[in-house]
Amino acid sequence: MNWPPTLLASEYYDLNGTHIDVLEQPPTALEFARLVHISRPVLIRGVEIPTMRFWDDDYLAASMGETEISVAVTPNGRADAVTQGADGKLYFVEPHVQKMKMADFLRSESVPDSDDSEIYYLQSQNGNVFSNRSFEGTPDPSEFEALRTDIPREIPWCSEALGRSPDAVNLWIGNHESITSIHSDPYENIYTVVRGSKHFTLLPPTEGWCLQERIYPHAKWTRKSPDAALTMIPSPDVSIRWASVIDPHTPGKLPSDAHPLRVTVEAGETLYLPSGWWHHVSQEDKTIALNWWYDMEMRGMSWILLNFLRGVGEVPLGNSSESSEKEDE
Repeated sequence: MNWPPTLLASEYYDLNGTHIDVLEQPPTALEFARLVHISRPVLIRGVEIPTMRFWDDDYLAASMGETEISVAVTPNGRADAVTQGADGKLYFVEPHVQKMKMADFLRSESVPDSDDSEIYYLQSQNGNVFSNRSFEGTPDPSEFEALRTDIPREIPWCSEALGRSPDAVNLWIGNHESITSIHSDPYENIYTVVRGSKHFTLLPPTEGWCLQERIYPHAKWTRKSPDAALTMIPSPDVSIRWASVIDPHTPGKLPSDAHPLRVTVEAGETLYLPSGWWHHVSQEDKTIALNWWYDMEMRGMSWILLNFLRGVGEVPLGNSSESSEKEDE
């Protein structure tokens, strides 16, 4: 770039600061359309979802019965994250996916910390409750069919404001060892905490340069046999663009020009997270959440601007000599 990205970030910060608005009741469709236009995170209270009243472990286990669900398993709690391999190189590593019953999964979430324990996180992110097929009149099978009657397919004021139905509705269950590495999504995200609390660290699209995106070789956590420990296996000829800042909370990892927003979403609260906003997410024991992903509007300037703010030109390799932060093991 022939202009300093800090200039745009500074202008944005001067106009907006780090304040997050709080609504004491859900917005109307018109009010939400204005929020989308402003594109700032908003904490919303009063979004009524019946599941909040009766979703305890016993109810979830009994409802799901013998059905097996897909659970992400890692040795460090970081699924879809940059991790150092045994060869000293940094990889973007996807989790091992293990099928298990809900009752077994919930028990695994309650096991005390152990250096030898693996971390289980329900975070499949693929419309695991409802996908866009559900709104197109085509078959939309789900591992969580038994819970669908408890979960709204869409958020009325959001669907009306955006003129579309969600692209995906997801169920998330994890504990304090489950971490979502910092990234951004091309979705308008309505994120409701059912139980527990979620801690979000947010950066606006104007500060994406602070995260030093790099190109990393791809790998997956796998098992050589059902009882074997997880092993990181590189994927030939596959690479991923990802932020090289592993933990934005570590002092010195973000430059002084960065202005992160931090918000905790408690049970019964909803976060509107606009498309393109960078977010790092952690949680308390045990936290259950639902989110509705609505595709962002690709026409006009929004998508072009978001791509521009990520930087123009060739993206450096993550394992180059001047490369990025290595994960603390």
